[in-house]
Amino acid sequence: MSKERGSFADLVALMHRLRAPAGCPWDAEQTHRSLRPYLLEEAYEVLDAIDEGSDASLCDELGDLLLQVVFHAELATERGAFTIGDVIDGLSAKLIRRHPHVFGETEVSSSADVERNWAAIKRGEREKAGVAAPSAIDGLPRAMPSLARAHRMGEKAANAGFDWDCAADVRDKIDEELAEVDLALADGGPTALEDEIGDLLFAVSSFARLNGIQSESALTGALAKFDARFRRLEQHLGRSQQTMHDLGAADLEALWQLLKNRV
Repeated sequence: MSKERGSFADLVALMHRLRAPAGCPWDAEQTHRSLRPYLLEEAYEVLDAIDEGSDASLCDELGDLLLQVVFHAELATERGAFTIGDVIDGLSAKLIRRHPHVFGETEVSSSADVERNWAAIKRGEREKAGVAAPSAIDGLPRAMPSLARAHRMGEKAANAGFDWDCAADVRDKIDEELAEVDLALADGGPTALEDEIGDLLFAVSSFARLNGIQSESALTGALAKFDARFRRLEQHLGRSQQTMHDLGAADLEALWQLLKNRV
């Protein structure tokens, strides 16, 4: 563990210095909206570091993500909206409020109980804030990757009592949705096909969720495998001075099968 070299207050002061008149011109020009893509990028880089299993990378990327939080709080402080202290106080109060089984008298027997309580507490918070007819599936950012959003939407609906009885029922639904995709291919236009493929993907996400799998992570893993295998294929063809266009479909598939499991 590296020796601590500064405090959180030092980081906040550093950000204030960068935004000051004699600070950094680039930092001084930024707004909440201009920083939006960096926040998203840094979050994904944290996920990459987790997938790599590198503590050094994770430490570095968490720092970059923390910078975005401090940066946005500094912008809010400058216009008198809120401070980083308000962010921390709000988060601390929320954690205490939503963990009554730790900080209160509520008893739970499983993580599923915790999730149900959390959802109920959030609904109560929204009602208290005057949100009209809050939905059990509120609170999912539309900017989330769609497969991840589908997973969380299914979880939220399940916490409200709306879910499949078992994974086998969803497997049957996948077959049903595949049949509807076939019908759309035969009789419908692009809009109908897109709609049916969307239903199919949502069903696959539900099947993954009920089997304890994150569909977003599963697809990420599949893409990583394809990436490695495709590059392996390119390298093999390059050594023989061929391209994929030089091979027929059958030969290309046979070569793919031969190479895909090679280390």
